[in-house]
Amino acid sequence: MAKINPFEFLQQVRAETSKVTWPTRRETLITTAMVFVFSIAAAIFFLVVDQVIRMALSFVLALLR
Repeated sequence: MAKINPFEFLQQVRAETSKVTWPTRRETLITTAMVFVFSIAAAIFFLVVDQVIRMALSFVLALLR
């Protein structure tokens, strides 16, 4: 691994960060909202699946009594 001095490293870091395409405020807000919406949708989906499995299991166990 080649040795590099800290000043040169910082220059390279600065050059690389200037190449990054940073998201706009609007893009960030939309992406954040999408994460919340999909998280809520996933939570509701798993709640429904859990309830269906619980009811099916309760039905099967009631038949075995």
